[in-house]
Amino acid sequence: MKNSNHITWHHSSVTKKDRNLLSGHKSCVLWFTGLSGSGKSTLANAVDYALFRNALRSYILDGDNIRHGLNRDLRFGPEDRKENIRRIGEVAKLFVDSGQIVLSAFISPFREDRELVRNMFESDEFIEVYVKCPIQVCEDRDPKGLYKKARKGEIPEFTGISSPYEMPSHPEIVIESDKMSIEESVEKIIAYLQDKKIL
Repeated sequence: MKNSNHITWHHSSVTKKDRNLLSGHKSCVLWFTGLSGSGKSTLANAVDYALFRNALRSYILDGDNIRHGLNRDLRFGPEDRKENIRRIGEVAKLFVDSGQIVLSAFISPFREDRELVRNMFESDEFIEVYVKCPIQVCEDRDPKGLYKKARKGEIPEFTGISSPYEMPSHPEIVIESDKMSIEESVEKIIAYLQDKKIL
C-alpha cells in the first residue's frame, strides 16, 4: 500500500548535524551480519559497552529482541525476512538521525536486503560488519540449540542449513570470530570508527 498523497514530511528544527555536535561524535549504523552462532550479538554488546564507557551515545538493535516486539508478526519465509530487515533499517535510520551509533545484529542473510538498508543511509553512515565464522564452528557452539533443531527438521528455512546465507561482497569490516578474541574484535571496530573520524 502506497502512502497517501495527503502525507507530508515534517522537518525538524534540530538537524542530525546538530545532534552529532551535541553527542561529540558522528552517528552511523554498524550492521553486524553473519550466521547464527557467529557471535554477532555478543560482539555488538561488547562494542556498545566500550562506547558507553567512553560516554558515547549508542544503542543495540538485536534480531531476537526486535522479534519480541516490533516484528513479532513476522515469520521466517523470504518475504517476512525481507520485511524484517526493511523495518529494522527504518528504525536504525531514526536512531542515526537522533545522533547515535546504532549496533544492529541481524543474520540478514540476503545481500539484496542489506543493500536496501545501505541505500537508506548516506555513504559513510552504513558500516557492514561481517562476523565471519565457519558453519561447523557455529554449529558446535549452537548457543540456542537451533542447529540441532534445524538438523531434525524442527525449524524450517534455517539459515545455513535449509536456507542460504549470502556473504557480503565488500564489507567495511570483517571479524573472523573463530580466530579473534572479543577484545581484538572490539579494538578493530573502534579503530575503524576512529580512522573514519566517526569518533
